[in-house]
Amino acid sequence: MDKDLNLADFEQSGPFYERDKSIHPPAFTPGYKTSFARSPRLPLLSLQPTISEMTGPLFGQNEIGLLDNDLIRNYAKTGEPIGERIIVHGQVLDENARPVPNILVEFWQANAGGRYRHANDTYIAAIDPNFGGCGRTLTDAEGRYYFRTIKPGPYPWRNGVNDWRPAHIHFSVYGQGFIQRLITQMYFEGDPLIPLCAMLGGIPDAASRQRLVAPLDLNASLPLDSLAYRFDIVLRGRRATYFENKGA
Repeated sequence: MDKDLNLADFEQSGPFYERDKSIHPPAFTPGYKTSFARSPRLPLLSLQPTISEMTGPLFGQNEIGLLDNDLIRNYAKTGEPIGERIIVHGQVLDENARPVPNILVEFWQANAGGRYRHANDTYIAAIDPNFGGCGRTLTDAEGRYYFRTIKPGPYPWRNGVNDWRPAHIHFSVYGQGFIQRLITQMYFEGDPLIPLCAMLGGIPDAASRQRLVAPLDLNASLPLDSLAYRFDIVLRGRRATYFENKGA
């Protein structure tokens, strides 16, 4: 994500800005094999949401546990998880670079060895008994969020003969209801696997791919403890973060 947001980049009129579909990949991307099963063959149906779906539920601080944004401690049983300790922080913004407060941000990831705590993950890397790999938080009045975690490892995936996913963290951003959900992934600056990833390569626009890469932020790091990465999320407009469920 670009660290500096210029209001001049958001000079458009109207309550909503049309998404630039030219920067999004088609639903079917041949280099990304599983896109075949995920791409629609028939025109999509437009279903009008109900009032209850659009207005609720509302997320509040009472639903967030004290350790929900601390993946180093929230699943620990016999000690801390193994791996590089990091902090991820950022700001959720609308198309006019205004902060979006009090929205639910979820995150989940593989452990330091590249394995998810999931029954369907059969990668040979070990499961860390002290790492659950998921958490959540609410943005504050300035749209800011942060969490502590272990830097995830890369892992192989059955796309090509020797394809690997770069280290990444999944994000889910909710609006005022469960149907208002956007999903994306964050990658780490300097990862040599980024230009080799068929999934990322399916995004034709280089600037959109770069907005998924979190730069190192030494100013937010904790000395002798944790490095930090900044990942801002823009919900709409020309500088919008690429969301997986908005790719078609």
